[in-house]
Order: sequence, then C-alpha cells, then structure tokens
Amino acid sequence: MIRAILTDIEGTTSSIAFVKEELFPYARDHLAEYIEANHDNPELQRHLMAAGREAGKSLESVGLVEQLLKWIDQDRKITPLKAIQGMIWRDGYLRGDFKGHVYQDAADKLKEWHDRQIRLYVYSSGSVEAQKLIFGYSCCGDLTSLFSGYYDTRMGGKKETASYQAILGDIGLPAETVLFLSDADEELDAAMAAGMRTCQLLRAGDGAVPSGRHPQAADFTEIQLDI
Repeated sequence: MIRAILTDIEGTTSSIAFVKEELFPYARDHLAEYIEANHDNPELQRHLMAAGREAGKSLESVGLVEQLLKWIDQDRKITPLKAIQGMIWRDGYLRGDFKGHVYQDAADKLKEWHDRQIRLYVYSSGSVEAQKLIFGYSCCGDLTSLFSGYYDTRMGGKKETASYQAILGDIGLPAETVLFLSDADEELDAAMAAGMRTCQLLRAGDGAVPSGRHPQAADFTEIQLDI
C-alpha cells in the first residue's frame, strides 16, 4: 500500500518548457544586477562564498559571476547556484513577473491524495526555496500546504541511490510504501534500487524516453497507486 508519494517537478508536475524557457532565462538575465543590488544580504553572501569555493574563484571576482552564468548555461546541478537562482525567482514571483507552472491534472491528484492521507514530498535539483515558490505561486493556486517535506541536492544527486535512501530515512516509512514519480529513467532506477515503487511520467512534448523498466503514465490521472 502506498503511504507516501515523492515527486519530481520538471517534466512531472510542471512543464519542462516553463523551467527552461522562463525560469532559467529570467535568472540569467537578472543575475548580475541582483548580486549587485543585494550584495550585503547575508544569505546571498553565504551562497556566493559556497559558489566561489566550488569554482575556485574569489568572492569579489567578476569571474565568479561569469562562472555562475556558465553553470546556468550548462544546467549544472550545483547547490549554491540553485539557491541563488531561487532568490532571484522569489523576487520575480513576488513582483508578479510570472506564475509557477503546474499541470492541472497534477494539482488535482495531489489534492486528492492529500485528502486520502497520503503524505506528499518533493525532490528536485532546484533548491527547496525554488520548489516552494513554484507551488506557492502556481497557476493552480497555493499548493504548499499539500506537502509534508521538500528535498534538493543537499540530499545528494538525483541519479544516486544513496540520495533516496537518505530521503527514506527522513520520511521514516518502508521503501515499498513510497512511490517516486519522475520523467527521468536514471532517477527512477536509483529510487527503485533504494526499494521505492516508481512511475515514469511521459508527458506529450516534454521529450521523456520510455525506459521499459518502470510503470508509465501520460499524466497524473493514469498513475496507479496499487502498483
């Protein structure tokens, strides 16, 4: 019996196009001015220092901003970069520059599962802050109250079995009672290796390739909890 659901965001609850074509370019376009305007912000300073250590560049170096831009272009899953992007997106959401994209079928099912006392969690390479923003300022309304917890790359890479083992330890449920939803087969393989149930989302236009190793669904209405 499924007692908890752990879901990916990009390509699963939300359109890849929204992330690639709206969020990423927005962060890139506003990165330099945001750092300049908020340079005294202690939270930003912590992330810049962590990014500098990752890049091997000094905090004040113009090259650090260039490195952050390069990481964005490369879609690198680097924790301080994701945190800085989240801070920039927070400003964008608050200003009403955009709303978080969530598929209606995902929003409806998440509400239904929550009402059935199934615990819901998010695991994404985007920061926890960014996750809360996309669901909190979504086109389907504020969905944050549906979730019992959020996980990002601080738990480890999404293709690593140890990450899912760590999440299971935090959730505190047997692995076979937790269902992981994602479009990415390598992530699903890692979750399955940790003992979780899995389902691959194959949304039209998002480019996911069926692996054949996991149950599949075109959207959330096709997800079976008795798998």
